[in-house]
Amino acid sequence: MTDDLAERIAKGERRALARAVTLVESTRADHQAQAAVLLERLRGLNRQALRIGLSGTPGVGKSTFIEAFGMALVKAGLRVAVLAVDPSSARSGGSILGDKTRMDLLSREPGAFIRPSPSSAALGGVARRTREAIALCEAANFDVVLIETVGVGQSETMVAQMCDLFVLILAPAGGDELQGVKRGIMEMADLILINKADGDLKATATRTVADYAGALRLLRKRPQDPEGFPKALAVSAVEGTGLEQAWDEMQTLATWRRDTGHWDRTRAEQAAHWFEYEVREGLLARLREDEDVKSAMAEMAHAVAQGQATPTAAARTILERLA
Repeated sequence: MTDDLAERIAKGERRALARAVTLVESTRADHQAQAAVLLERLRGLNRQALRIGLSGTPGVGKSTFIEAFGMALVKAGLRVAVLAVDPSSARSGGSILGDKTRMDLLSREPGAFIRPSPSSAALGGVARRTREAIALCEAANFDVVLIETVGVGQSETMVAQMCDLFVLILAPAGGDELQGVKRGIMEMADLILINKADGDLKATATRTVADYAGALRLLRKRPQDPEGFPKALAVSAVEGTGLEQAWDEMQTLATWRRDTGHWDRTRAEQAAHWFEYEVREGLLARLREDEDVKSAMAEMAHAVAQGQATPTAAARTILERLA
C-alpha cells in the first residue's frame, strides 16, 4: 500500500496526496508507522518547493489574499499547495476547516491543492504534522507551498522554522497598529504586506506601509537578508494589485538566499530543530503511556490541587523518580 501511494504522489496525484496527509495526521500507532515509511521513501526524490509561511491578524483577509495570490501563481504556470491551519476548540477539539470553501476559485484549479488542518491544540500557529504535509507536497512536485497559520500571537512563530520565507499580512491602520504586533514576529517577517489597499483605505494603506518601513529600519539587519530587506508593501487581494510585485520580491529574496548558501544552511538548521522536537515529543508520549508514571503523576497532581505541594516541587519529584 505504501509503495503504491508513494508512486502516485511522485506523479503528482492530488487524491493520493490528500490520502497521505490524512495518514500523517492520524494519531493511530499503525498509521504513524506507515507514514514514517512513506516519508522515508519519498525523501529520495529530493524535490524542493518554495515554502512561504503567511500569518496575520484576524480579519486581515489572509484567505482572500492566498486565493488571489495562488490564482496568480497558477496562471503563471506554477503548481500551488495551500496548507491552512484552523484553530481547534479547546472544549470539543473540533475545527470548522472552512478554508476550502473560502478559496472556491483556487480549489477548482487542477494546478492547486488546498488542505485545511486542525491545529489540535498545537502551539505556534501550525498543526502538529504541518511539516510532514509540506514534505508530501514537495514530493508531489508542487512549486510553491503556502502555509497559512491560525493568526498572530506570541507563539505564532513556529511556522518560521518550517518555511523559506515568512510573510506577515496586516490591515491598513495608523501608527498605533504597530503596538498590536509583537516585536518577535516582526523580527521574523521577511515581507510585510498591507492588504486592503483599495478604495477609501488606499491612502491609509500607503501611510501604514511607511510606518512599518520605518519600524523595520530600526530592527537589526539579519545576515540572511540582502540590502533592502525585510520590507513592507501595499497589496489589494480584491483588486489584485501589488501581487506581482510581492511575488517578485519573494523570488528576489529566495534567489539571493540560494546563491549565498543561506537557503541550504537554514533548511539544515530547521531539520535539526525538528529532529530534537520529535525526540522530545516521543519521550513525552512514552511517559504518558507508562502506567507507573501515570500513577505518580495523578498522585502528585492531587497533592498540588490540595495545596500540599507546589507545581515546581511536584514536577521535581516526578523527574527525580525518572532519573
